[in-house]
Parts: sequence; C-alpha cells; structure tokens
Amino acid sequence: MSLEITFLGTGSAFPSPARGASALVLRREGQCWLFDCGEGTQTQLMRSHLRAARITKIFITHLHGDHIFGLPGLLCTLSLQSDPEGSKAPVDIYGPLGLRSFLWRSLELSHSQLLFPYTVHELVPTPDQCPAEEFKDFSSWDRGEALPQGPPGRVLHLDPGEDSYLLVEDEQLVVRAFRLFHRVPSFGFVMEEKPRPGKLNVQKLKELG
Repeated sequence: MSLEITFLGTGSAFPSPARGASALVLRREGQCWLFDCGEGTQTQLMRSHLRAARITKIFITHLHGDHIFGLPGLLCTLSLQSDPEGSKAPVDIYGPLGLRSFLWRSLELSHSQLLFPYTVHELVPTPDQCPAEEFKDFSSWDRGEALPQGPPGRVLHLDPGEDSYLLVEDEQLVVRAFRLFHRVPSFGFVMEEKPRPGKLNVQKLKELG
C-alpha cells in the first residue's frame, strides 16, 4: 500500500503569506484524504502537486475556525470543477458533533448548491474532553429539519472497549478516532494497516538450507 503525506498548512489561528492554516493530505491508492481544512487550504492545494478533485474523505479534528473555515469554500470549488453529469465521487466528512450543522448552514445561507453528494459523520464527544465551561451539547441542533444534501450520515459514539471510534475499515486498513483534550472537544486519527500474509515459499527455503 502506497502512502504519501503532504503538509498544506501548519500554522495556528490564521494563515500567513508563508504558511497556511492547518491542513494535511494523505494520498492513498489514487485518492486524497484531507485532514483539517483551515482558511486558504484550496489555495495551498493549487500550489501543490495534488488534485483537489481526488479528495474522497475529509477528517476534521475540532471545530475551531483555523481548522474548518476553509471547508465550505473548498467544497464549493470542488463543485464548480465537477462534471454536471455527477461523475465526482461522494465525499465522506468526519468530525465532531456540530460539523454537519456548520456545513449545512454555511451552504444554505450562501445559496451554494453542490453538484456532488457529501455525507457528514459526526463523533459524539464526552464532557471530559475539554474544560466544563467550554463543553456544548449540539445533539439537539437541526432536529426535525430536512437536510438538503441527502442522508445525514452516521452519529458515532465512543466504543468503551476500544476507547475509540471506528470510522473506516477495508481490506487494507482501519481508521479510528480517539479523544484529545483541548479547549473544545477534539479528536486525533489513527490509520492502522492490517497484517498482510507473506509470500515466502517456505518449502523452497528449506530445500535451499
């Protein structure tokens, strides 16, 4: 399995002329997975060797602006670059509870209509992930309102046995989220490659000593 990491932004709080806000791309098997999407991420993508149209998954660590303010704009640009016939692959977005509402309202208020489907999968935080006075329960937001972009995605709760959230699993790897402590609920992401059976011919090795 081929993996390549590109740092698009490592700055904090706001982008600068020399360094973008938080964003990182993992390229895997021809797909791009984006981790965080601070302001200016799409400009950084244009300066890189990556193709934004290859983004199929987006992972958001937390809801501070320097990690999410670039996301609505990036999705709109991907839509403008998409084939009207709908050939763009769906985009799965993972992040803390409240992310779906942020995206929905940003796109609704700006009258933005995407030409491809996206699905937001929300991780339900635990109150001990941030100072008590900063913890906000977004679970009742948008209840009863029809989302404009189709299925709302999964709501993921902590697996107490694994102390993590299972996000993605295929024949090659498993992606999990785990809790971090910050001023707001935050998550880290772990990609674990599955064991691969060897291809050694044991009998031939024995014959060769």
